[in-house]
Amino acid sequence: MTTPLDYPFPWPSATGQPAELATVHQCPVVPVTLPSGDEALLLTRYEDIRAVLADPRVSKDRNRPGMARMTAKKDKVFQKKVPARPGGHARVRKLINKEFTAARVEKLRPRIAEIADGLLDAMAAKGGPADLNEAYSFPLTVQVICELLGVPAEDREQFGDTSAPPWDYMRELIAAKREQPGDDLITDLIAVRDEDDGRLTDDELHWWCTLLLLAGYETTASQLSGGTVLLLTHTEQLAALRADWTLMPRAVEELLRLQVVGSSLSMLRYVTEDIDLNGTHIARGSSIIPALEAGNTDGEAFACPAELDIARPGPRQLTFSTGRHFCLGAPLARVELQVGIERLLRRFPDLRLAACPQHLRRKDDAFFQSFEEVPVTW
Repeated sequence: MTTPLDYPFPWPSATGQPAELATVHQCPVVPVTLPSGDEALLLTRYEDIRAVLADPRVSKDRNRPGMARMTAKKDKVFQKKVPARPGGHARVRKLINKEFTAARVEKLRPRIAEIADGLLDAMAAKGGPADLNEAYSFPLTVQVICELLGVPAEDREQFGDTSAPPWDYMRELIAAKREQPGDDLITDLIAVRDEDDGRLTDDELHWWCTLLLLAGYETTASQLSGGTVLLLTHTEQLAALRADWTLMPRAVEELLRLQVVGSSLSMLRYVTEDIDLNGTHIARGSSIIPALEAGNTDGEAFACPAELDIARPGPRQLTFSTGRHFCLGAPLARVELQVGIERLLRRFPDLRLAACPQHLRRKDDAFFQSFEEVPVTW
C-alpha cells in the first residue's frame, strides 16, 4: 500500500515549484493526507482532471457521509454549505452568468487602468521600497470588485481577512440595495430572473454576493504580486514582454499556469458512482482532489512544464478549473492581471525586488500559499 503524501505540497522557495510536482504525474491517482487528517485521492494528470471535472458522477456536495474534510475547522467561506433550491449549482450559475459576463467585465478595462495609475502615482510619490501587496495589488483588486458589486467607498477598508467573511455586512448591503437600487452587480443580481428558474433566493443571493466579494480580490491580488515576482526573476522573459506588449494576454495565462497561489484543496469532490479513469478504478464514496497545479505541470500537456515561457502555445491552464465549475470571476481576473501587470511594468521600467527572492515568505495556509510581502523598488 502506497504511503499517502501530505497535501497541500510545501513550496520550497519564491520561484520554485513543490518538488512533488516533478514526479507526481507518474501515477494518475495518488493517495494523500489532508490537513484534517482525512485521506483522499489526488488526480495528477491534465486530461484526467478535465474529464473528472466534467463527469456527472463527481459531486461538489461536501456534506455527504464519509466525505473527507479539508481542515479540522471550516474557516473559509467556500467551506460552508451552499444554499440552493432544486436545480442547485447549475441553476444559480446560470442566473449569475446572466449578469457577470465577459462583455460587462471588458467594459471595466479603462476604469481598471485608471485605478491602477492612481495607485502607481501614489507609489511613485512616496518612493521605494514598497510592499507590492499593500501598495498596489490588494488595493487595486479590492477597489475593482467593490465598485463592480456596489460596495460604498467608505466601507472598503474592512475587507482583507477571508477567514472572517462579512456575512452581516453583506446582508445589510443587499437590503440597502433593495431600497435604493444602484448601477451595480448586486442590484442586478437582486433583479435577475430566468423564465424557468425564477430569481435567486435570499440565502443564495447573500452567499454568492459574499463569495464574489471575497474571491474577487484575494486570489487575483496574490496572483498579480506572484506573477510579478516570476517575471522579475526571469529577466529574459521580462525583456521579451517589454519588447512586445501584445504578448501580455498569453503571458498572463503562463503566469496563471505556473504561479498557482493556492492549493487545490478547495477542489475536493465526492465520487457518487464507480469510475474507471484510464484503467485506474476509483470507487464510489471516494473523496478526490483534481490537483490543478499538477495538471498545469503535466509534461504530457505542456512541453518543459517547469519553465516559464510567456509565448507558450498549447492547451489552456487549469487554474480557473474547467467545465461546469469554471471560475465565474475568470474574465475579471484576466483583465485585472493584464492591465495591472502592464501598467506596473510600464510605469517603473527599472522595477526590481528589494529582497532576495529566497527570503520572500509564503503564507502558512492550507488554501493560499501567496507571499506575505513582496518588497519592490525602482
